[in-house]
Amino acid sequence: MLASLFFASALGIVFTYAGYPLIMAVLARLRPHKVLRSTLEVGVTIIMVAFNEEVRIAEKIRNCLTQSHPRSLLRLLVVSDGSDDRTNAIVEEFAADGVRLLAFAERRGKAACLNDAVAAASDDFLVFCDVRQTLDDDAVAHLLENFADDEVGAVSGELAFRSDEISDFGEGVDAYWRYEKFIRQQEATFASVVGVSGALYAMRRGLWQPIPDSTILDDVLIPMNVVTQGRRVVFDERAIAWDRPSNAAADEKRRKVRTLAGNFQLFVQQPRFLLPGRNPLFLQMICHKLLRLLVPLMMLVALLSNAALARQGGFWRVTLLVQITVYGLAIVAIHSATLRQNRLLRLLAAFFQLNGFVVLGLIEFLSNRDAHRWRSK
Repeated sequence: MLASLFFASALGIVFTYAGYPLIMAVLARLRPHKVLRSTLEVGVTIIMVAFNEEVRIAEKIRNCLTQSHPRSLLRLLVVSDGSDDRTNAIVEEFAADGVRLLAFAERRGKAACLNDAVAAASDDFLVFCDVRQTLDDDAVAHLLENFADDEVGAVSGELAFRSDEISDFGEGVDAYWRYEKFIRQQEATFASVVGVSGALYAMRRGLWQPIPDSTILDDVLIPMNVVTQGRRVVFDERAIAWDRPSNAAADEKRRKVRTLAGNFQLFVQQPRFLLPGRNPLFLQMICHKLLRLLVPLMMLVALLSNAALARQGGFWRVTLLVQITVYGLAIVAIHSATLRQNRLLRLLAAFFQLNGFVVLGLIEFLSNRDAHRWRSK
């Protein structure tokens, strides 16, 4: 039984991070489901939720208003989620440009703001973005081209990172996103992506379903609601939202822990996604989302079962030594900038940090009822 636990855990870890992406790549190559793209000149509302963004909001509004999509067909709706700085006043300065402000005195969280924003919008197509990132000039136009295909209900843009002045920690963040991008590309080519990039995505307004105000991962729940209505959610790497990877471990930790808490919340609040008959992306949801939450447990089981088997000597002592060595190198690399100059050790440290964040995400989900009230920096 101990040997079975060890091999099941070890293979589970390998499958989660290597086997599933490989299977998706093979399926995407064998059964590609291409998107029929064409230029669409349709009315679109860009929706952006902001909280105390006086420093960045004006620049982001200008960025949205200079999109290549015909200006007469583009509207911008900024939702202020209880901002108490100059955010509201700055947005109102753009009223002559057709920018609308939907301001709320009380801070409720992004999900509640999105529900109100969609109810206030009138265009058939919606684009959602965050204040932090800068959009390519053709980003909105590229997203809309995908809706020429009637099967497409939502489109994810790409979150890309500028690499100038990037730290070794920032490179680890960038590497993780490139890995995620690869998986999303394969999922979209084969069927649909499980989630979108909250920094930039679009959808048909007619497919919108209100989400619970406490939702943390709106960028997973919203596209999954689209999928369950029989439409595809695809990925367009041409629609780019530029960001800078965090060079501060504390900032990235904060973001990842919140995201992982949202994954736990998603499965608790939306158990229908774990039912094959209710979720067309059941296998993708299990392999891409759920198994990653179980990897820390798999790691612990693999280590403990291996330690118990080591008394038998031979193979089990070697595998235990390998595990202890890998764990030790990862822990030292996390705390040593010098060791993280080595690419392999940098990736190893990032892997162990990510799985540590999973544990912290579970604690956050269980202990923080206000996790949906995200405070960006």
